[in-house]
Amino acid sequence: MRVSDGERSSNVISGTAGGNIVQAASIGQVHFHSHSGYPVPAQLPPPTGIFTSRDRELAELDKWLTDGERRPLVVVINGSGGVGKTSLAVRWLHDVRQRFPDGQLFANLGAFSGGEPASPEDVLEWFLIALGLPAERVPAGLPERAALYRSWTADRTIAVLLDDALSAAQVRPLLPSALRGVVVITSRWRLGGLRVDGARFLDAEPLNVGDSVALLQRLLDDDRPIREPGPAEELARLCGGMPIALAVIGARLATHPNRPLTREVGQLREGNRLAGLSRGAESPVETVFDLSYQELPPWERQVYRYGALHPGGTFGVDVLAAALGRTADVEDALDALAERNLLAEVDDRRFRFHDLLLVYARQQAEREDHAVDRERAVRAMVEWYLDVAVSADLVLRPTRRRVGPRFDRDRPRPVIFASHQDALAWLELERATVVRAVRVAAEYGWDELAWEFCEALWGFFLYAPHYDDWFAVHGIGIPAAHRVGNAVAEARLRVQVGYAMTSQHHHAAAERELRTALALAEQADDQFLVATTLSELAGLAQDQGDLEGALDYLSRARALREVIGTPRAAALCRRRTGEVLALLGRSTEAIAELSATVTVMRELGDTAQHAKALASLGTVYAGVDRADDASAALTTAVLLAEDAGSSRYRADALTALGELAIRTGRLAEARNHLTEALHYYTDHGDPKAEAVAARLAAITEPRPPAPDS
Repeated sequence: MRVSDGERSSNVISGTAGGNIVQAASIGQVHFHSHSGYPVPAQLPPPTGIFTSRDRELAELDKWLTDGERRPLVVVINGSGGVGKTSLAVRWLHDVRQRFPDGQLFANLGAFSGGEPASPEDVLEWFLIALGLPAERVPAGLPERAALYRSWTADRTIAVLLDDALSAAQVRPLLPSALRGVVVITSRWRLGGLRVDGARFLDAEPLNVGDSVALLQRLLDDDRPIREPGPAEELARLCGGMPIALAVIGARLATHPNRPLTREVGQLREGNRLAGLSRGAESPVETVFDLSYQELPPWERQVYRYGALHPGGTFGVDVLAAALGRTADVEDALDALAERNLLAEVDDRRFRFHDLLLVYARQQAEREDHAVDRERAVRAMVEWYLDVAVSADLVLRPTRRRVGPRFDRDRPRPVIFASHQDALAWLELERATVVRAVRVAAEYGWDELAWEFCEALWGFFLYAPHYDDWFAVHGIGIPAAHRVGNAVAEARLRVQVGYAMTSQHHHAAAERELRTALALAEQADDQFLVATTLSELAGLAQDQGDLEGALDYLSRARALREVIGTPRAAALCRRRTGEVLALLGRSTEAIAELSATVTVMRELGDTAQHAKALASLGTVYAGVDRADDASAALTTAVLLAEDAGSSRYRADALTALGELAIRTGRLAEARNHLTEALHYYTDHGDPKAEAVAARLAAITEPRPPAPDS
């Protein structure tokens, strides 16, 4: 405080004053009998003795604190209820409390305490009294209290913890004006409105398995997690990385020191998993979730429950709108749920549940929604994925003959893809969910949907052969087609899986599937399907080294297709014939067949097959020492395959370019082409990887000439 004499013997006080103040023109002798100076509040809750991990979050908080900005640091720690937000905040503030010598303030704002949230007016009264203002001098009304709070904190270096906040409006009046202060806010909501106040945001994620086991170890303080590492990890997974759930389990096990972890795992696996994570009347985990859920408006509750019925790990706005039978307000509801940390926003318009919250939401759906309504919602989502997969396949393979009813081109589509790349990108993004949708269809006995998925995914698997998924969905779809008595569909699917088996050199299994498909097609008198099956039998014969047998199958298939009048299918036979002729050393005939195929595919606008035919033609050119023609064809094939989004055909063309480079002595170029192709084959489990890797290993650069001696 600075006191100066002014004109007319007046005194001026500047700065912030606390305790007793005497202002006088003339001072004789003054006695102070009361304590002067600021009280130093120390209101932080004690840190938990079992805090573990969170190294990343603590380091981030330390970094922000030392940034040196001349403004108070405001941090919002958000996350699901029970994830450990408060423990993290308390631990960090205790670690750095020496940097805030003027004290630490704490308030539980009670957003999800089950009662009324704390009002900013009440909290400001608590804070002002803690800072030394007599209770009788606390003004009435929020604006007056907020103004006085800012004045009393302006020159103090303090830390403030605002726990369990409801909204930015609840928090904003509680932000001090101290330039050297820090405010930590915890909330299940993101409180994005605090960005205008310069807030930084930290997501408190569930603990990973290792950290969860470490926490369990500290809770038990015995060697059971060491003696039973597998059950300890399973408990960690069952608790979903939620510290509150782990604390409940740890407390229960600590009171039963002889209880094995395997018994606890068994109890959690049986019946209601959330109910198992409770302690008598306290039921902390379920209560945490109940309080969040009960705060939701009815519409958001329904969106929350129906989202939990989704077959996959993540979901978008549109599929949930299909389940709910309406599009209005779905995105707003999902955004609100994400704001409350009941959902996590994965990316734009895509969301996911945390593990335990998913269990809880499904539990609420079982309690509140009739089984018929739940099944209807699930089917709507499964059909949505099927319809989008069909839309993608129509872009990827526009001229292919289909047998499924959903390929009617006049049928409304939930998504229209503008290009191959868009269709492939969606299929890759949603691949796991689509496979899960097939499994869900099987679980519900929706056989028609199950086999239709297989046909809709055919084009995708040709472009991106994820063989595990390919075999899995066909293992479901083929029996489904058989059960509904659709012999043509069953034959079609057996051809598709037979092709995949041939590609993986599972020759015996491929022959069984293809022979069965041929019999079914002949019984149904479906000549187109007979021709398709003969073509795949040709591929099998070729892969086994029976080139003459392959030519015979291809000749029969081509004859049928020319009679039926399918130019693209006939051209495919010609391409395959050219490839076999080349292997037999009949290069002139091979070039003729492949050149004709290139022309047809270019005229039909089938970019992928145009690329494939050019790659085969370039390979034959290389074999007869027409290097320039080979280079031109193969280079164009790489570009066309890239345009078509076919990484597989691109890898095949790159392999051929690598071989051509070896022939012409350009070993560095060969290595580049083969390395790029090898990456694709390895990533996709393609058997070609072994041969390409061996070819790469055999390449040696010529040694430079020895210097003259």
